[in-house]
Amino acid sequence: MDTAIQMTGVTKTFGNMTAVESLDLRVPRGGLYGFIGPNGAGKTTSIRMIMSILFPDSGEISVLGHPSALDAKDRIGYLPEERGVYKKMKVRAFLRYLARLKGWHGTDLDQRISEWLERVGLRGTEFKRCDELSKGMSQKLQFVSAVIHKPDLLILDEPFSGLDPISMRMLRNLILEEHERGATILFSTHVMPQAEEICEHIIMVHKGRKVLDDEISVIRSQFDPRAIQFEPLDPQADTTTLASLPDVVSVQGNDQGLEIMLREGTDPATAMRGILDTVPAARIELFRPRLEDVFVQLVTDGTSDQDEEQLRAELQDAEAKAATA
Repeated sequence: MDTAIQMTGVTKTFGNMTAVESLDLRVPRGGLYGFIGPNGAGKTTSIRMIMSILFPDSGEISVLGHPSALDAKDRIGYLPEERGVYKKMKVRAFLRYLARLKGWHGTDLDQRISEWLERVGLRGTEFKRCDELSKGMSQKLQFVSAVIHKPDLLILDEPFSGLDPISMRMLRNLILEEHERGATILFSTHVMPQAEEICEHIIMVHKGRKVLDDEISVIRSQFDPRAIQFEPLDPQADTTTLASLPDVVSVQGNDQGLEIMLREGTDPATAMRGILDTVPAARIELFRPRLEDVFVQLVTDGTSDQDEEQLRAELQDAEAKAATA
């Protein structure tokens, strides 16, 4: 399969700090890849190197078959973490200018601009200056500027930061439409549930190093803790007998009912049938591990519970700040 982005042994330092260390990364053409990790993990530095804004100390990078993104700039759409528009330009003129910079000179450009402004809820802003837009509106405008020329490769760095839930849902759908159109997408975020909703493949980084690189389905299978979420049909039912089932290790209550842990090597389907035969269920499902759980397990394996709790707190704090940025 052709490769859209290839990084081989890439290292980048700033003084005594190593931001990215020996990073190997491959994104095939047509892929929908999540590039995730907490703040400071090296994501934005890696993206800036992909875009030839920064250059690696060592290693090799190719983008759309070229040694530099500058050689393929008209085929790339980029939404940087640092938002920015030409404040004094009017909205339509801004989009027209950027589209032409990217080589789009079609007669349908003005129609495309109108259609995109309609789709992102910015109809009526065409002749407003960019600095008259709210932060959320400006962010939508910058997304449009990244896709107006139908790029082959779309790189999005924290695209949902500061958006309200409705705008996030709209933007998520537009990203998926771009992928269906055929664009390769690299989606970078420290808010892991966002990547989990969108991406087919996940690359996790921590402290400049890659810790995981696999398809979502494989990750869930590999890190499946063999837990079943169970809610009895009768809230007063005696569920103590579930703990004595041969495939069950433990039964614990949680805010959604019961969490039933299975013995290693147990077939979940067989275990679920045995549970249902014992206590009728209103709901029963195999627990799907979250990316946050997988990340914490990978980077805190063998360390203390306190380290795990601290990392989870940092991730949740960063997620909360992103929602209010």
